[in-house]
Amino acid sequence: MEALLQSFALVAVSEMGDKTQLLALVLALRYKRPWTIMAGILVATILNHGLASWVGGAVSARVPADVLRYALAAIFGAFAIWILIPDKDEDGPQNDRFGPFLTTLVAFFLAEMGDKTQLATVALGARFQAPVLVTIGTTLGMLFADGLAVVFGERLTQRIPMKWVRIFAACLFALFGIGVLLGF
Repeated sequence: MEALLQSFALVAVSEMGDKTQLLALVLALRYKRPWTIMAGILVATILNHGLASWVGGAVSARVPADVLRYALAAIFGAFAIWILIPDKDEDGPQNDRFGPFLTTLVAFFLAEMGDKTQLATVALGARFQAPVLVTIGTTLGMLFADGLAVVFGERLTQRIPMKWVRIFAACLFALFGIGVLLGF
């Protein structure tokens, strides 16, 4: 359960202001089909984060525990710094011939490749060695954060300064790194 809850919290907070959350906002404004957009996000995230958490678990099974602990702490520390750098606003997909679901699925899958939430999912998979729970947690975190963008859109971005969300997320990543070093 710890893997699921920590995966949810880390991704939900770090996704705030991320390029894929901005992409969700753009798609929601363009297509006006929130359930279809959310379905595309769900499928893309399950595929992307499922692969990422499996890779993390596979790496952790082959790397000595001490090396893995220091590497994970360093990765979470790097994420704490990286998340403080705002993502640039994405214009979103320009081709509408595939419809909202397929456009969302492909755009999200590709946007998550190498993104901090995907790399965090790899690290979480390595830490917990529970790819199913990590995938469920990160997927729910992604759906929560991107769902806010889809449902509340611009109203949300006017009320919560992204600077403070990023600072909170950076602190969360730093705490995860410290927790790994201390054996929590």
